[in-house]
Parts: sequence; structure tokens; C-alpha cells
Amino acid sequence: QVQLVESGGGLVQTGGSLRLSCAASERTFNASAMGWFRQAPGKEREFVAAINLSGLSTYYANSVKGRFTVSRDNAKNTVSLQMNSLNVEDTAVYYCAAGKTHPRYDYWGQGTQVTVSS
Repeated sequence: QVQLVESGGGLVQTGGSLRLSCAASERTFNASAMGWFRQAPGKEREFVAAINLSGLSTYYANSVKGRFTVSRDNAKNTVSLQMNSLNVEDTAVYYCAAGKTHPRYDYWGQGTQVTVSS
């Protein structure tokens, strides 16, 4: 069974930073591109960032370019999302996803809440 477990969400003030992490089973992680998505209240889930299997290619939504950085640690089977210069529009539940290639994702975590206060 594929499991993706996110951590690192919380409450932060505008301009602050948070780092999200997602742990996956070794088998899943070593065969997958990894992505981050988010869903704000009343809105559809949207793509945030992704990293391919090798870690050599990364992808970002325009709204987070230059502020967010996605990375993966193959030794620890984790993918991280460093979020800087957060603003209230970044408030959402953030989901980790795994799939064979970007942008197709087959497995999803339960999500972690990120709240940015003004």
C-alpha cells in the first residue's frame, strides 16, 4: 500500500517561511516523480511544484516561482517544499503526490494545513 505522509504545516505570518516534508515508502519514492498541490477553501486543488525522479528537473506554478523550492532526498525517501515570502494567498491544505511522471499523479497524501496570517 502506497503511503505518503506530509508534515511541517502550521501558522506563519506574512513574509515568513515554512518547510513541508513528505515521506514515502522506498519502493514508491524510487519509482516516482513527486509533486506538491494545494487546495484553498472554496477553490479547486492546484499544482504548486514538482520534481522528477532523478531530481534534475523541477516545475513550479507561476504563483510560487522564486519563493518556493522543491527538493528530494533519495536516501531518506522524502520530498520537501521550502516556502519563503509567504502571503495570505498561500493559505491552503498542501498535498504531496507521487506518480510515474509529471504531471500525472496516482497517489496522494492526506494533506497538511498551511495558514498565513496578515
